[in-house]
Amino acid sequence: MSRAALLVLADGRFPAGGHAHSGGAEAAVKAGRITGATSLEEFCRGRLHTAGLVSASLAAAGALGVDPVALDTAADARTPSPALRVAARRLGRQLMRAARAAWPSAELDAVAREFPKGAHQPVVLGVAARAAGLGAEDAAYCSAYEAVSGPATATVRLLSLDPFDATAVLARLAPELDLVARAAADAARRVVDDGVDALPAASAPLLEISAEAHAAWSVRLFAS
Repeated sequence: MSRAALLVLADGRFPAGGHAHSGGAEAAVKAGRITGATSLEEFCRGRLHTAGLVSASLAAAGALGVDPVALDTAADARTPSPALRVAARRLGRQLMRAARAAWPSAELDAVAREFPKGAHQPVVLGVAARAAGLGAEDAAYCSAYEAVSGPATATVRLLSLDPFDATAVLARLAPELDLVARAAADAARRVVDDGVDALPAASAPLLEISAEAHAAWSVRLFAS
């Protein structure tokens, strides 16, 4: 295992397309739910423990070699919003391109053939982590961090929030990110024996509703 590969995969400069997505922050800013560092922290905390936990569990299961088709079906079932499904598959397609260039793998090639329009991003992330020689907890950490770093970065652009304040939010959330990553990895290990129904299905209805509204905007800074 090369732990340094985790730094490459989690690096915001890795060309996986995440910079074009706000993780729901753009809609939350417009609705007045994010107005500064305090409300950003509340938003990220909620996202981490719901959508973040689900995504991290999917990624961890993918890193363990669980069937990507079954995981993608499970991801669909846990993503009621059509707009979020489209965004997840778009991100998955872009991540697949970057991962295949970085870590050529027969498993990545197989997933790309199975999902020519893109599998859900956390599923691709898990297979990419596996190709990079990383484990379930590594994949879970990467996914959980993305769940909060995306909105934090987007809010710097949306509100001209001080980048130091946004980074401080992520630092304060670090202990909870540890908990979520470990819980996700534990859930993924249960999937190996019990199937994908063992994955968490934590819901964030407001994220889903806001995503549908956001997709209908005629002018927006981020794709989701």
